[in-house]
Formats: sequence, C-alpha cells, structure tokens
Amino acid sequence: MFYLPEYALPHAISLTASVLMLLAAWRRPVLGRALYVALFAWAAPTNLHAVSTDPAQYLDFANLAVLDAYADIIRGPFAQHVTLYVTLIATCQALIAAGLFTGGMLARVAAVGAITFLVAIAPFGVGSAFPCTLIMATGAALLLRHPTALQDNLAHRTRAAWTTRRHAH
Repeated sequence: MFYLPEYALPHAISLTASVLMLLAAWRRPVLGRALYVALFAWAAPTNLHAVSTDPAQYLDFANLAVLDAYADIIRGPFAQHVTLYVTLIATCQALIAAGLFTGGMLARVAAVGAITFLVAIAPFGVGSAFPCTLIMATGAALLLRHPTALQDNLAHRTRAAWTTRRHAH
C-alpha cells in the first residue's frame, strides 16, 4: 500500500525531509552527512523505546507491505522474535550513525549500510513513507560519490567549517 489518507501528514513531512536531505547531500555534503547521522541516531533509540513498550505495533507493517514476501516475513519469523529483530535493526541504525559520524572507511561502510537499509524498507510502502527511503538512499549515494564528504570525523569537519566562516566575516 503506497498511500493511506490517515498517513497524509506524516507522509508529506517525510517527503519534505527526504528531499531536503537529498538536496543537502548534493549541494552541502557535510550538512547532508550530519542529517543522515541525525536520522539514524534518532531512529535507533526510537525503535528501541517503541519495541520495549509495544512490540506488537511492528506487526502492523505486514498490512502495509506492497510485497507479499515482506508481509509473510513479518507474520512469520519476525512475529516470533519482534524484540530481537527490532533490537538488531536499531543496533545497525546506531552503527550507521556512528560510522557516518566517525568518517573515513567507517563512514563509507556506513553509507553503504544506510543505502542498503533504506532500499530494503521501501517495500513497506506507506509504512516506510515510500518513496522517501529511496530519495534518502539516493542522497546517501551522493555522499559516497563526493570526494571529501565522508573523509574526516564529522565533529572536526563541522568545527573547521564554523571556524573558517567566522574568520571570513
């Protein structure tokens, strides 16, 4: 299912955010990278909290999936071990955030992980705010293609950018 009226507002917000992330990755790659760090750093604890308070809510994704195979996985093995699977997903999200923040080879691996994750959840349709995840995956791919976007530690890059701007004025 790609659209449900009750998801219209969150879907519109997600579309806006995904396009802004794509534009940032294209035009201001350090900002784009920071946005991806923020996304995954937010998603990890959000999923951990949600699964610890109401693991059954994740089973609703089966009803939103556009591929029967995804619905079957949610209703089958995933349903038997929701907390385990969501904890693994949240751990991967935290590792993606940490890798993107760290820079270097870890950031490149994390960017590939982000792309893989975002493309993998796209078949959840409106449950993943389709096509937002594909737009965000494209932005992460742009970061990979930028020669210096993922090089240094993000804190160092941000500090250097602010220092350069401050001295320029």
